[in-house]
Amino acid sequence: MTVQVVERPDAPRRWTREAVSAWFEAPFADLLFRAQTVHRQHFDPNQVQLSRLVSIKTGGCPEDCGYCSQSAHHKTGVKPTKLMTLEQVVAAARAAKASGTQRLCLGAAWRSPRARDLDTVCAMIGAIKAEGLESCVTLGMLDAEQAERLAAAGLDYYNHNIDTSREYYSLVTSTRTMDDRLGTLERVRGAGIKVCSGGIIGMGESRADRVGMLLLLANLPQPPDSVPINALMRVDGTPLAGSSSIDGIEFVRTVAVARISMPRSVVRLSAGREQMSDELQALCFLAGANSIFIGEQLLTTPNPSRERDASLLERLGIQPLGAPAAPACSE
Repeated sequence: MTVQVVERPDAPRRWTREAVSAWFEAPFADLLFRAQTVHRQHFDPNQVQLSRLVSIKTGGCPEDCGYCSQSAHHKTGVKPTKLMTLEQVVAAARAAKASGTQRLCLGAAWRSPRARDLDTVCAMIGAIKAEGLESCVTLGMLDAEQAERLAAAGLDYYNHNIDTSREYYSLVTSTRTMDDRLGTLERVRGAGIKVCSGGIIGMGESRADRVGMLLLLANLPQPPDSVPINALMRVDGTPLAGSSSIDGIEFVRTVAVARISMPRSVVRLSAGREQMSDELQALCFLAGANSIFIGEQLLTTPNPSRERDASLLERLGIQPLGAPAAPACSE
C-alpha cells in the first residue's frame, strides 16, 4: 500500500482524515518503516527524554472524566490531599535531577487553579528551573491571565490532553467540552508556553476516534510540542474500569501515526507502560516514541520500576536525552 506524502516546507501540513486513516490501515512493516524514517529526520533514534511526574494536589477533582481515579464523582479510594509545599517540590526536583530526569511535571487535580494556589505553583516552577530542569504543569483549564502568569514564571510546557476525538469526547466526560480543552491550548500557546497534549487509548473508542484525535492535534495551528499517548489504566470505581484492553499492535499503530502526522513533536509513551511487555515498548520506540516517565508512580497509578526501565533501555541501546550519542553502525 502506497500513501502519498506531500511535504509543505512553507507551512504546517494540513492532514485529511483519509490520509491519517490510510496510515492506520497500512501494512505494519510499511507503517513502522515510514514512522522510523520520519523520526530519524528530526530526532536521534537512540535517545529518549526522561521525565518525572509529581502529583502536587491529589483527588477531589470536580470533573467527571470516566477514566480518572481523582474525580470526586467516583469511589476509587483516592483521598484528597492539600497542595504540596514549595519545600516538598524543591526536594522532588533535586531527587529527579539526581535520577537523570530532564523534565519535572507537576499535576494538580483541579478544574482550574485558584489565584493563591497559582502563586505557589509559580514559585514551584522557579524552583524546578533553578535545578536546571525543564518544567511542565497540568492544572486544568486556564484563562488568558493565568496562562500569562505561568509564562512569566518561566514555565516551559503546559499539559492539557484532549483525550479522544471530538465525536467521542462527550462519552468520556460531561463537565467540560472539547472546545473548553482547545480554548486552554490556544491561550497557552498565545502566552508563549509550549503545548503538551495527547490522548488516551483503550477507552472503548473506535479506530475512527483514534484517527480523529490525531487529526485534531496534527491540524492545530501549531501541533503540540509534546504528544502523550496513554494506554488506559483501568481503575476500580471509575466508569471505564471495565473497558477491554487495547490490542498492542493497534497501540503501536497509534504511536506510529502520531509520529508521522506530527514529525517534529516529542511523542511521549506515557501511562500504561506498567502493563506493557518490554517487546511492546520496544515496538513503540521503533514507531517513534521518544519520551517516557520514570519513577514507580505516575499521579495515582503504577509505573515500571527504575531498574526495569534502565534494563530495557540498556538492552535497546537507548540513551537518555543529552547523553553522548552511541557510535553509528557502519557496514
